[in-house]
Amino acid sequence: MRLKFLVVGISLLVFLSCQNERQTSGDIAFNASLFEFRDLEPRWNSFENPTSGKGSGGQENQGAKGHPYDFLKAGETKVLMDVTGAGIINRMWFTIQDRSPQMLRSLRIDMYWDGEEIPAVSAPFGDFFGNGLGRLVVHESKLFSSAEGRSFNCFIPMPFRNGARVTVTNEGSKDLDMLFYDINFVLLNNWNDNYLYFHCYWNRDTATTPGQDYVILPRVEGKGRFLGVNFGVIGNPVYQKSWWGEGEVKMYLDGDGELPTLIGTGTEDYIGTAWGQGAFINRYMGCPVADTENDHWTFYRYHIPDPIYFSREFRADIQAMGGNMKKQVIEMIDRGANLIPVTLQEGQEFMRLLDSVPPVDLKRDDLMDGWVNFYRSDDWSSTAYFYLDKPASTLPRLAGLELRTYKM
Repeated sequence: MRLKFLVVGISLLVFLSCQNERQTSGDIAFNASLFEFRDLEPRWNSFENPTSGKGSGGQENQGAKGHPYDFLKAGETKVLMDVTGAGIINRMWFTIQDRSPQMLRSLRIDMYWDGEEIPAVSAPFGDFFGNGLGRLVVHESKLFSSAEGRSFNCFIPMPFRNGARVTVTNEGSKDLDMLFYDINFVLLNNWNDNYLYFHCYWNRDTATTPGQDYVILPRVEGKGRFLGVNFGVIGNPVYQKSWWGEGEVKMYLDGDGELPTLIGTGTEDYIGTAWGQGAFINRYMGCPVADTENDHWTFYRYHIPDPIYFSREFRADIQAMGGNMKKQVIEMIDRGANLIPVTLQEGQEFMRLLDSVPPVDLKRDDLMDGWVNFYRSDDWSSTAYFYLDKPASTLPRLAGLELRTYKM
C-alpha cells in the first residue's frame, strides 16, 4: 500500500514538474516581445510636441512645462495629431477640467486615416472613451480605463498607412478651460495588407419604438472585425422601474437576410452576468453604472477572446425589451404604457405570445400567472467599435448636439 502511494506521489511530482516547465516555456514565449528589439520608432503627440517631430519636444519656457495644456473655446476645433506615413496609434490619454455630462457629450472627437475627408471615428468624447451617458466612473477594461475617474485612456491599436489626423471640437456653448492629452504611436517601415482601419459609430434613440430593434451598427460593407460596444440606457418611468434588459443582441454576417447568424439570449446575458444586472467591471465586459434610483445603466462587451470577423458585410441590433410579473404588466397597460407582450412563462410552461392569432389577452381568466417579457420604449445610446479594410465608411454622420445632450 505504501509502495502504491509512493508511485502515485512520484507520478504527481513528475506531472507537476512537466507542467511547470511548460508554463515557464509558455511564459517566455508569450513575453518574448517585451525583451526583443523591434525596429519601430516611438512618437508622442502633445501640446509640448504637437508635430511629434524627432528632437522637437519642449520648445517653450526653456523646456520647463511650457505648454502642458491648452484651451478649447466654444465652437473651436483643435488638431491634436496630423502626421504622414505609416504607423500605429497604441495609446491615447486625455484629461479635461470640465467633466460634466453636458461637456462630455458636447465635445466631439474625430479621427481620419490616410488623408480621407470623412472621419472613420466621430463620437461624443465621453462615450468614445467608454463612459456612457456622460457619466465618468473609475474603471479599467481591456480597451479603456479611467484610473481615478478623472482621466480618459484608450488602448485600441489604430493602424494607418499614409497618415493620421485627430481632432477635438467643442460644439457646446461653454469654453473648456483646460485640455491635456498625449497620443502615443509608432512609425512603421512596412505596411501589412492584413491591417485593418479602426472605426467607431455612435447612435442614440431617445424613445425606441416597441417591436423595432435598436441599431448598434448599421450595415457596413467590406472585410473587417466587430470589436465591441458600450451602451447607455435611461429607463422610461412609465414602466415603473421594471426590468428593461430582456433584449437579445443580433449580428448579421455576410449576406444574412431577415434572420441573424449570431444571437444572444438577453441583455445582461450578453455582458456575461445573469438574473438582472448590478455594477461590475471586467476586462471584456462590465456595467460601470447601475443606478436604480434614476434608472440609468451603462454596460459594455468587447469581443477580444471571441473575435467576430466578417468578409463582406456586417450589422448589429439589439431588442429594446423588458419584463415584469403579469399583474404589474396589466397595470402598466391600464395606465397607458406603450408595450407589446412577447412571452409568458411560469415554471416549465412557456407561451410565445407573438405567435398567437388573435393576440392573447393577458386579462383572460384561464391564463396562467407568471413573468411577461414585453417590447418597450426607452432611451438607448451606444458606441460601436469595429475594424474595416478601408479608411472611411458610408455610415451616417454623427448626430447633432441637440440629440446628444438631450436631458443630460
